Amino acid sequence: MIRIDPTGLVAVIIAGGVGTRFWPLSTTENPKQFLTLFGDRSMLQGTYDRIAGLVSPERTLVLTNQRFVPLVREQLPGIPEGNVIGEPVRRDTAGAVALAAFLCRKRFGNPVMIVLPADHVIRPVNEFQKAVLSAVQASVRDGALCTFGIQPDHAATGYGYLERGEEIATDNGCVHYRLLSFKEKPDRQTAEAYLAKRIFLWNSGMFVWTTDAILAEIEQHLPEHLRCLRPLMQFDGKPEWPAALHQAFAEIPSISIDYGVMEKTANVRIVGAPFSWSDVGGWLALEAFIEKDTQGNACRGRVRVLDARYNLVFSEDPDETIALIGVSDLIIVRSGKKTLIVPRKRAEELKKLVESALP
Repeated sequence: MIRIDPTGLVAVIIAGGVGTRFWPLSTTENPKQFLTLFGDRSMLQGTYDRIAGLVSPERTLVLTNQRFVPLVREQLPGIPEGNVIGEPVRRDTAGAVALAAFLCRKRFGNPVMIVLPADHVIRPVNEFQKAVLSAVQASVRDGALCTFGIQPDHAATGYGYLERGEEIATDNGCVHYRLLSFKEKPDRQTAEAYLAKRIFLWNSGMFVWTTDAILAEIEQHLPEHLRCLRPLMQFDGKPEWPAALHQAFAEIPSISIDYGVMEKTANVRIVGAPFSWSDVGGWLALEAFIEKDTQGNACRGRVRVLDARYNLVFSEDPDETIALIGVSDLIIVRSGKKTLIVPRKRAEELKKLVESALP
């Protein structure tokens, strides 16, 4: 096993999403990653906590929307101010990853980048860290671009899938597989077929690679990102940085790192995740983390029920009382002056409503 020097690692936390599926608690000014949905830490803080045992604050970068920079600094005060980078316009994950890679090259040389979305729930932390270090080993030893595959426990239609090939290695208790193909979010019938075949894993959207390896792929597959972002590094830490960053981001195409790089390169390795994982993509996904009463109601807050079953009730104010009588299979959310009531089976329609009509 290669000895990994912690000073050779950099954590890159991607925190620019808008979280429309968690309205009314999540808004355009305070999206999902900044919310405390359970426990006493936000999802962003939980992401940082999971990696803090491996990577120092000085070697942690947070890429976010420009308007969320104050929120990040408030929630993660230990991270240096210059390590919180506000993107002036949204350009999907390829823009964030490419910018982070160029910053890593300039500031740290050729570190191993651990790229993590800010809105996942992962347990237990020790198993997550074990898998990360296993991926770090593979990236250093073999130059592999590593992604983490999650063993499905149901036929999910909201996740992309990874088709795994033969087993390559077992390292630190983690099994590594060759990637055969990426699969888009499937319909119900296709998802059930994936689940039955047992060779398809959920795509977690977490990555580990060396800076040199990902920059080589960006040069090959995303030349516009290279052309626009590489010259930007001369302004890092200087007064000209905001204007130069805005100009550079305005010129690059909007594309995800999955589409832009991962689906086109041959050297991708899947690390089988030994941990439980959820991207908590909407209110129903939150149900697994909230205690249920004897009638199957998952409740956070002061809830009183009479002949009410299988409801999900969430109150932002712990002192507010919500009473249910004779209703079933509803999602009920209270946040400030906003209330959401929707049948469970229509929960996916919330995104459409929020994007078209709601603040």
